[in-house]
Amino acid sequence: MVKNREKMDMTEISEKTVKKILITQPRPETDKSPYFELARKYDIQLEFHPFIRLEPIPAKDFRKQKVEIASYSAVIFTSRHAIDHFFRIAEEMKVSVSQDTKYFCITEAVALYLQKFILYRKRKVFYGADGTNKSMFDVINKHKENERFLYPCSENQQDNEIVGWLKNNNCEFATPFMYRSISNDVKEVLTKEEFDIICFFTPSGVKSLFDNFPKFKQNGTKIGAFGNNTSRAAEDAGLTLEIKAPQPQAPSMVSALERYLSVNLKKK
Repeated sequence: MVKNREKMDMTEISEKTVKKILITQPRPETDKSPYFELARKYDIQLEFHPFIRLEPIPAKDFRKQKVEIASYSAVIFTSRHAIDHFFRIAEEMKVSVSQDTKYFCITEAVALYLQKFILYRKRKVFYGADGTNKSMFDVINKHKENERFLYPCSENQQDNEIVGWLKNNNCEFATPFMYRSISNDVKEVLTKEEFDIICFFTPSGVKSLFDNFPKFKQNGTKIGAFGNNTSRAAEDAGLTLEIKAPQPQAPSMVSALERYLSVNLKKK
């Protein structure tokens, strides 16, 4: 519990066996999720509580940004949410997305999610090798000639590294906002339970923690972060990171937790 953690000795917490992990996302829809395999393997308890919710930006407000979707030949996606809202806006505005549009995705999982909306063809869907911005940039660099890039993102969560790369490489691009992140009330979650590890997936998730607990002190709680921007947001907020993804040997949060637990816990 947050209020009790303020009184605990940090050494005492750091030596504790990991028993409970908070994943700041919705519970997976299937029990076949690798998260549950991880829980069984290491005899740990996982709790899932989304720290944020996404609010769509209506088409009437999107129009004010004066971005013509059909005039862009390539789209950059860093999340499944961005894909959902891109095609939602296109449908609401009755815009036909060209079959020749190229898609550049941060991970293979994000790329495969496109199958919900398009006929998936490898010649127009690309993704980085290890889930990092750099690996995605390497792929974009091979195909960027004569392309106009659209980078859909949240109104309060834009990857400045991606924007900077596009500018530095003289790419023609736009970064329309298609949704916004709202902090959930998670006070009850963190005051009733005590977690050994908390995993974040967006900068907005980190912001939500401090929206709920402005004076939050880590006090030995291990923090995990997925994505460069999330890691940066956590560190800027004064948190110490123990678990980072994606990494070459840990492309997902599950694999990053696996590596951490394999070192810090005895396997069953």
